[in-house]
Amino acid sequence: MTNKTVRPALFLFDVLFFLLISLVSSCGPSHDTHLILATATLGGTYYPVGVGIAMLTSTSLDSISMTAITSAGSGENIQLLKNREADLAIIQALYGAMAWQGKGIYEGRPERDFRSITMLWQNVEHFVILSRYSKSDNISDLIEIRDRNFSIGRRGSGTEHSGRTILRGCGFDEENDFRLQYLGYSASTQALQDGRIVGMNIPAGPPASAITQAMAALGPDRIRILEFTAAQLEAVNARFPVWTSYIIEAGTYPGQNRDIQTIAQANLLIVHSSIDEEMVYQIIRCIYERLADLQNIHAATEAMSIEKAVIGLPAPLHPGAIRFYRERGLDLPSRLIQERPQTSSESMNP
Repeated sequence: MTNKTVRPALFLFDVLFFLLISLVSSCGPSHDTHLILATATLGGTYYPVGVGIAMLTSTSLDSISMTAITSAGSGENIQLLKNREADLAIIQALYGAMAWQGKGIYEGRPERDFRSITMLWQNVEHFVILSRYSKSDNISDLIEIRDRNFSIGRRGSGTEHSGRTILRGCGFDEENDFRLQYLGYSASTQALQDGRIVGMNIPAGPPASAITQAMAALGPDRIRILEFTAAQLEAVNARFPVWTSYIIEAGTYPGQNRDIQTIAQANLLIVHSSIDEEMVYQIIRCIYERLADLQNIHAATEAMSIEKAVIGLPAPLHPGAIRFYRERGLDLPSRLIQERPQTSSESMNP
């Protein structure tokens, strides 16, 4: 498969989703409330999964319609919720932990105007470089591309900050070791194919379309998805222990003939704390009642189940989600229960 065949296919996928949502809006039942779900850039996993959630919600619930929008990712999504420019968002566990605790990029200014709904899938780290720079096939090979162009994701995105966190944990000084490029997923893949960069950071649920496109266009012999050793994982988790070991199974990508040992963190669906309890209850009920449909939209969501819904959540659950999980008999950790809504303007202890 060539790049000329992959890119139109990805574009057609996006267009078909939006046409379906448009048809629902124009021909379906009248909706009382319209919600905005912030995702991330094209070429990753947030966007197609977000569009899928929006489509399922809009087609299943008479009172609610939802539209998924692109964004720079986790960091911008938390700000969009704070500004009430979005009602729901998909974010990385790292961003949720930093925002709720007031640490990292949120040092001294915790953001707590959001609540968790559910864990979605694991955000799998794909650090990719051209094969000619790979010596050991693990993340230490990035030393071979010092002073070269490396795409770390769009500015302000979850991709950028998680990438910086991982690189620092592995002993790199990303600002001085690389010539950083701030490209989205699809743009990174195109730049790698064009020779404008020699590596990129693509955290996404496999199979990530940006990686599929790169593998199909360049061939598996020309690029490497770098692995992480147990010691490197421990180093990455030194400050925010949100990553776990993850195996990308052979055959996930074109020409991938062996398992790849990388790392992953949870992605989660969050909602503004002011959204009505009944509304959130209906949304989470819809997601799990139509989980098979969502899993048909993107393979990453095959990791989802009610039994794993609250694993790795860095912030308390919304009351609507608490109600849903209690009805299903889940034993909820006390740290995820907050009886009284609390916002960023209140005095808080992490």
